[in-house]
Amino acid sequence: MTLRHGLFVNWPIDPERIRPHVPSELTVDTRDGTAWLSVLPFVLTNVGFRGTPASTRVAFAELNVRTYVTYRGDPGLYFFSVDVGQHLLASVAGLLTRLPVFPAEMHVSGGSEGIRFSSRRLQASSWQRRFQDAIGSERKPEATRGANANVDASADGDTEPPWFAATYRPTGPIATPDSGTLKHWLTERRRFYAPNRDSVLVGEVAHDPWPLQPAEVTITENTILDALGLAPTRDEPLVYYCDELEMTGSIPRRR
Repeated sequence: MTLRHGLFVNWPIDPERIRPHVPSELTVDTRDGTAWLSVLPFVLTNVGFRGTPASTRVAFAELNVRTYVTYRGDPGLYFFSVDVGQHLLASVAGLLTRLPVFPAEMHVSGGSEGIRFSSRRLQASSWQRRFQDAIGSERKPEATRGANANVDASADGDTEPPWFAATYRPTGPIATPDSGTLKHWLTERRRFYAPNRDSVLVGEVAHDPWPLQPAEVTITENTILDALGLAPTRDEPLVYYCDELEMTGSIPRRR
């Protein structure tokens, strides 16, 4: 599969604020004492299982919200939510990965001002809500607050669904992140964790080093973090742009 028009939008956050939202099996990772919360809008193309013909592959927009963790000393990612602009795929992806995946109405376009991306979470169907409730019940009590916030925000017809809208563009040359830098720490993680009952599932992603560019972004709507109770306290995020990157991913396995 190929990631296109990706943006890393990163905010520093007090680790004590984020700790109640992360399953107890995972350790919140910090850089110089600071945890980080990231929102990533992008488009995936040529998505399908290895060896399947091109005619069966799909493309869709995605928006994920994540933080940085370790499990048994190994660094990785923990996803608070994954919104997908392909509704059937959202249901299948949730079942396969055990991640909190939600259908969303998404629009992506390009123009003189850059990439325009918007995502508005759709109301979940009754069976999707039951699945998300099951995911939440499999986590430790201190971890369910963030998961339940996602469910409530998308399932309650009286609540404005979480959404995100931004226009962004690169502003400089392409460079891969140097080891030991904050840019490397925020982007070069090839593993994600999904706690499941009494174990932790581990998924792997393989790709070349990120070809990143400095970027500018104008965020016009961002209630996706409010739904988690983790609205950033600093207005200006740290952002990086990736125009295109080939990658492969694995279905999470028990560890």
